[in-house]
Amino acid sequence: MKLSTKHLLDIHNLSRKDINLIFKLTSHLKKKQMKNKQHSYLKYKTLALLFAKPSTRTRVSFEVGMTHLGGTSIDLAGDKMQLFKGRESIKDTASGLSRYVEAIVARLYSHLDLLELADHSTVPIINGLTDFNHPCQALTDLYTIEEKLGSLKNRHLVFVGDGSSNVCNSLIQACYKLGVKITVATPRYYHPHSAVMERTGHFAKVIDNAKEAVKDADVIYTDSWVSMGQEKDRTNKIRRLKGFQVNAKLLSYAPSQVMIMHCLPAHRGYEITDDVIDGPHSIVFDQAENRLHVQKAILVLLMK
Repeated sequence: MKLSTKHLLDIHNLSRKDINLIFKLTSHLKKKQMKNKQHSYLKYKTLALLFAKPSTRTRVSFEVGMTHLGGTSIDLAGDKMQLFKGRESIKDTASGLSRYVEAIVARLYSHLDLLELADHSTVPIINGLTDFNHPCQALTDLYTIEEKLGSLKNRHLVFVGDGSSNVCNSLIQACYKLGVKITVATPRYYHPHSAVMERTGHFAKVIDNAKEAVKDADVIYTDSWVSMGQEKDRTNKIRRLKGFQVNAKLLSYAPSQVMIMHCLPAHRGYEITDDVIDGPHSIVFDQAENRLHVQKAILVLLMK
């Protein structure tokens, strides 16, 4: 089993068949883990984690995933790399690392840097998050919805908050590929990236009224209002997004069985309240767990 693409840089580069293959293998690997059955498909393989930004779930889930699969991982974060000190080019870093490892997960500030890394790498590059998108997260999210509801057919995901975020960009593309209705409730300042909207034929509905958006939602999804690298705009963003908090009042406008998702880290009291993220509608930590299972499937499909 293989994906139709060498790298996983963007949902846009995956076919529907690719995504379904990832989901099928995810379920298989998750069942094996739950039954404590050995699944060392990547024995003697090594994964490099090239992280310019902080990470908790992405880094840990990839490291643990490689261990489960019988391989090893190397943490190349921050000051461990000449690249991040400005002493080596992306091209030379990619060319050198490709001689040592079988794949690279990269979390970089610039999506253009990720594309350059892939251009010069002879091994698969997996996008662990850039300023433009976060494909591993969106794949996990859609897998989790399918797992919880049994099917993605006729489902409606509503993203509430910063519609210009990397996670929202990837969710729109994933929903488009899989035929899931998506509405983005966001202020006019934070509409989704124009390239994403054009690629998907303006598939996502974008409105500025969160209460209206959630009235027939199967899932309400939110993300941090201030992403890494946006700290200078923190005050403005919080002011503009104040009416887009996921709280009990917003849930009162949604169907009684609605599910709540958040990619984490959560800034409690800002984009989401404690009672909602910890409440009965929340599947946030099931969603977080599935990062491990989905990424294991991605690793096997790209590295085996």
